[in-house]
Amino acid sequence: MSKTNLTRRGVLRTGAATGAGLALPTIFTSAASAFTNAPGDSEVTLGFNVPQTGPYADEGADELRAYELAVEHLNGGGDGGMLSTFSSKALDGTGILGREVKYVTGDTQTKSDAARASAKSMIEKDGAIMITGGSSSGVAIAVQGLCQEAGVIFMAGLTHSNDTTGKDKKANGFRHFFNAYMSGAALAPVLAQRYGKDRKAYHLTADYTWGWTQEESIVSATEALGWETVNTVKTPLAATDFSSYIAPVLNSGADVLVLNHYGGNMVNSLTNAVQFGLREKQVNGKNFEIVVPLYSRLMARGAGENVKGILGSTNWHWSLQDEGSQAFVRSFGTKYGFPPSQAAHTCYVQTLLYADAVTRAGSFNPCAVAEALEGYEFDGLGNGPTLYRAADHQCFKDVLVVQGKENPQSEFDLLEVVEVTPAEQVTYEPDHPMFDGGNLGECNPGA
Repeated sequence: MSKTNLTRRGVLRTGAATGAGLALPTIFTSAASAFTNAPGDSEVTLGFNVPQTGPYADEGADELRAYELAVEHLNGGGDGGMLSTFSSKALDGTGILGREVKYVTGDTQTKSDAARASAKSMIEKDGAIMITGGSSSGVAIAVQGLCQEAGVIFMAGLTHSNDTTGKDKKANGFRHFFNAYMSGAALAPVLAQRYGKDRKAYHLTADYTWGWTQEESIVSATEALGWETVNTVKTPLAATDFSSYIAPVLNSGADVLVLNHYGGNMVNSLTNAVQFGLREKQVNGKNFEIVVPLYSRLMARGAGENVKGILGSTNWHWSLQDEGSQAFVRSFGTKYGFPPSQAAHTCYVQTLLYADAVTRAGSFNPCAVAEALEGYEFDGLGNGPTLYRAADHQCFKDVLVVQGKENPQSEFDLLEVVEVTPAEQVTYEPDHPMFDGGNLGECNPGA
């Protein structure tokens, strides 16, 4: 769509909202091209909103490292990273549309209210034209809603709840990270192959949007293959000791414990489960197993020896051998001295995808950017060929099933990829029951 058409669309919406009647042609009104925080000629500001405190602070620190690296590469610094492997060749290291990229940061504290306040400040006080970040789906959904209201693009960081691109999806929001349904679709067949189809599962679940949809997804996928769900128990996000939740598992008749926990929650609950001797138990004539549906290298590091042999899924892993992944690992490792996490990867990629969409659209107008991202197919950023689906702004790509490595060679060599699940296996229709009910709505350009 041309810039003229985009501008006219913005005028028509403004007219309808204010009762102004027929919109004037574009050439007669300068207000038609207005949008929130339109940058000047020399700089553009991005807002990086990450958990710098709280249970997901490790992920937040790695996200911030990735964002800083992306800005460096966009501005022509370093080795360029994935700019050279990205299938789009629109980015050339001269910033975004000739503007030097600047950034401001905020602390979400892994709390929705704090995250919204932080994003609001970056938009209103710092002039951020795009907000990105987060390591909690509750935070992502809250900030995505704010960005929709404010008229800026939200490029979600680490958010795995089905709701982010399901019932809570927004026209101004985009997610590169995979979701809970995809974890279930990738992981369940491997669980059935490894542990058999006659299993009884007990779920401990973080009590917020991600945990709920992760539990629903794993329950659905495993029950379809013959597993029985013995119990599902919600746990507070702020919990640090899970002993009182682990103890009842011992007498439940379950022979599998599924930990729908992430970050520090998973480290603590897995540690408690091992302390209770669950990994040495036999129940129903079977070895007791523990499953962590959503894994990360940072979590594996925190849990140490306890992760060995435990299966889960992940969005990306630094050991992948494709050209894009290795370019990113090389750049990140050179700058920081260790390999990046999946959180770092998705945040770096989201920043490049935003910059690329602006460049291809020739405009910072969020509606032009949204149109450039919708239905966009790309490669060279890890995970193989990827589609940004227009219907819900969800990326579809290969998903990794991983397990804790039995004999790690270093403190970073903690997970190994046991299966690369093709995108087709984790793809679903936009009206799938786990995702239906939301309305993408119309893009909001803001001012």
